[in-house]
Amino acid sequence: MEYRVIKENDLFLLTDTKGNIPEDHPYGLGLYTKDTRFLSRLDLKINGQEPVLLSSDAAENYMATILLTNVQTEIDGKLELWRESVEVKRTRYIYDGVLYERIQLTNYYPKQIAFELSVHMDADFADMFVVRGFQTGELGKGTGTEAADRSLSFSYLGADQVRRATSVTWDRQEQSVHENGDVFFRVSLNHGESENITFTVQPQIGEACVTEPIKPEDALEQLKHIYKVWDQQTAKVQTDHELLQRLVDRGLKDMKVLLTDLGYGSFPVAGLPWFGVPFGRDSLIASLQMLPFNAQIAKDTIRTMAAWQGKAVDPWRDEQPGKIMHEIRYGELANTKQIPFTPYYGTVDATPLFLMLIVEYVRWTGDLALVQELEPNIIGALEWIDRYGDRDDDLFVEYHQESSKGIANQGWKDSGDSIVHRNGEYANTPIALSEVQGYVFQAKTGIADLYEALGRNEESTRLRDEARRLKSKFDEAFWMDEHQYYAIALDGSKHQVGTITSNPGHLLLSGMLDESRAEAVADMLISHKMFSGFGIRTMGAGEAGYNPMSYHDGSIWPHDNSMIILGLSKTGRQQHANQVMKGLVDSAGHFEYERLPELFCGYDSSIGKAVPYPVACSPQAWAAGTPLVFIQSLLGLFPDGVGKEIHLSPVLLDGMNELTVSNIAIGSGILSIRVERSGESDISWSVLENTTGYRVIAD
Repeated sequence: MEYRVIKENDLFLLTDTKGNIPEDHPYGLGLYTKDTRFLSRLDLKINGQEPVLLSSDAAENYMATILLTNVQTEIDGKLELWRESVEVKRTRYIYDGVLYERIQLTNYYPKQIAFELSVHMDADFADMFVVRGFQTGELGKGTGTEAADRSLSFSYLGADQVRRATSVTWDRQEQSVHENGDVFFRVSLNHGESENITFTVQPQIGEACVTEPIKPEDALEQLKHIYKVWDQQTAKVQTDHELLQRLVDRGLKDMKVLLTDLGYGSFPVAGLPWFGVPFGRDSLIASLQMLPFNAQIAKDTIRTMAAWQGKAVDPWRDEQPGKIMHEIRYGELANTKQIPFTPYYGTVDATPLFLMLIVEYVRWTGDLALVQELEPNIIGALEWIDRYGDRDDDLFVEYHQESSKGIANQGWKDSGDSIVHRNGEYANTPIALSEVQGYVFQAKTGIADLYEALGRNEESTRLRDEARRLKSKFDEAFWMDEHQYYAIALDGSKHQVGTITSNPGHLLLSGMLDESRAEAVADMLISHKMFSGFGIRTMGAGEAGYNPMSYHDGSIWPHDNSMIILGLSKTGRQQHANQVMKGLVDSAGHFEYERLPELFCGYDSSIGKAVPYPVACSPQAWAAGTPLVFIQSLLGLFPDGVGKEIHLSPVLLDGMNELTVSNIAIGSGILSIRVERSGESDISWSVLENTTGYRVIAD
């Protein structure tokens, strides 16, 4: 990744690998919160020259460390500063809405040196959609820069009449500070001597007073404490498979940094840098992946989505009553209704996924009280599925863009070219996606189980009957006998969109498929057409729309694979699941920090390396959650909070001899499991701790 990003709650910093924010960088570098860039320039120089990069590390996500050194500078041919005399160590982190950066300067020249350190800053307060080049429109203007002793302040009045400001302070007396954003320091160091300068940058929205940042060392300690508490509350994994261990550790770190609290508890935003906001589908799936590790995240996500559930028919926002949002934005363009993301509801799958997550959360926790708390939201979501989702009363949930500035394709493959016929023609809307029908089936049967547990038998029976009718009609309408596989979708004329894709793989998790067709789907997914060796492609090789370099038409998305892996494991096809997991684990070694990216290209593994996609988000929530699904799949772990049972069928990957997972929160207690290999093929396992109150059943 050619950038460095750190985040805490709703504030994130995106810089180049040197820690700078150059002007007009193609990645839109800057300091962001609420979809607004509060720092658009940050340039550090020594004697007017940009330093040389030595190392750049953002492995911790919440803290970055960057090492630089000076180039040689001369004045009229006379040496001013010998090259590599000064070590510049930049350490930055974010706490409580404030960016802290400590610049440590150390003299490695044999004698005393003196030099000028300059920092140039600016704030354009650009809306995220403007930065990304997606939107122009009526915008506000800067209202001035104020330079004072040890401080700079930039201000802006938006077209939404909201005042925004960026306050910058530092803890060492400057030589000079200017309203153009330049700050100069004169530094003199003896050999081996170090000096620190700490900057704080604090965004301000509205008229609230800027509070005094706490001491940098106190902020860092508080930040570390937050991560320590997270670690204590999260399940632990220990394995002798070193790459898998690193993947899981990285996934948990990434998931933590992507958590944001908007007043209903911490939930994962979609990904950085561009999607650090509530994102219905992404947040829900990432929370589903997190259930074995920290079920509270799912509860907080459910409550956040419920708070923004659709209430009215609003074509501008593709909103209907009961619908779960797609995405919410907070910037100037959203506030002035120049874009519909306030929130925007153009997603067909978030509503059934919302119900699915409620069901799965209760299966892990037994928390039926949440079902009763969210009764109006559950009813609203079910009514949306039947009334607005099913536009023509054919039992299938379809989508069609109403908003002039909305999204055309409203499933997870939301690019404009993702739903394509085998002849290369794009499908016309309304479109019914295969996986969405599976989500609806799973949601209705799951809610039926919860209603039955609450003694609401009539409603439970009705939902099961609706699910049975959906299953029957789905098989008739989507199954392609000649390919022994399901179509990705039905188009607006109810014709099959017959391209072979990964979408039907999500059906394995739903429980909607007969055994023979589940077997056919599973076999197709690991065929050479679909499986690259590194993962399952979004579209099969050889299809008219196939392109291994595309966003959705032949690339590999780890989260897509994770949903399939869960389904393979749940249906007892662990050998298939292990093959897919091995491919993804192997791919991870080709990416920075051995982190699974949002997506990568679908080239065959025979070329010897996983090929990155040029602009994938990193870190990204449902990619971070994918290694966590590996652990659930290897354990074959599927709890039933209603029946008070835990189903287990542990296995190991090839080359893996032990796996211990402890502190898994289920029910009102903890489950810990150890799996070991004895000999080449014999796998044994034992329950180390079970205070859940649930009965363990070996499947």
